[in-house]
Amino acid sequence: MHASQPRCHRVIAIDGPAASGKSSVARELSRRLGFVYVNSGAIYRAITWHILQKKIHPEESDRIAGALRVAGITCRLQDNESRILIGGVDPGEHLRDDPVNKSVAGVSQFPVVRQLVAKKLHEDAQSHDLIVEGRDIGSVVFPDTPYKFYIDASPEVRLQRRAAQGERDEIAIRDRADSLRPVSPLVIAKDAHVIDTSHLTIQQVIDQIIGLLKKMGLPI
Repeated sequence: MHASQPRCHRVIAIDGPAASGKSSVARELSRRLGFVYVNSGAIYRAITWHILQKKIHPEESDRIAGALRVAGITCRLQDNESRILIGGVDPGEHLRDDPVNKSVAGVSQFPVVRQLVAKKLHEDAQSHDLIVEGRDIGSVVFPDTPYKFYIDASPEVRLQRRAAQGERDEIAIRDRADSLRPVSPLVIAKDAHVIDTSHLTIQQVIDQIIGLLKKMGLPI
């Protein structure tokens, strides 16, 4: 999916399961390197919010496809982060609403949704160096980037982090949905560097990633 599209800028892929720490790592790494930070999960959540606003059931793939064709989805930069707008509206404050939490896994499983998100990410990569976090960034969306990292943590630690964030979705259920999804499931890209963050600080993880990037020849 979109793997053959030309890419003018560098992309660092940060994949991993929910509450692994990848968002904190990707944001801080973006700040350190000056790359644009993109949270692909936020795009899926924004689409889910839009679908729910349109009173479309998360399993109605045909209606979802129709709604997305006329949604007017665009991205803009704010504080070196990519933000998604739908019909000119920034749904940012609603991305963690309970209805979105409950429906995002269902909406994001459809190929039409994943293809749209991948298209938006490739458009961003035409203009900026990116740090993109998600679940299929290194394996599917940008398989040719040499800069791939898989951020993980134990289920117990991730559950504690999720609770601390005020989230109520169940880690085990989300893991199962992500891993068994027929389209672009959560997998570790074969050439990704795996980092377990269970007992590491964000700074320790960042230092480890930067050390690996230097070994790969990325100017830092």
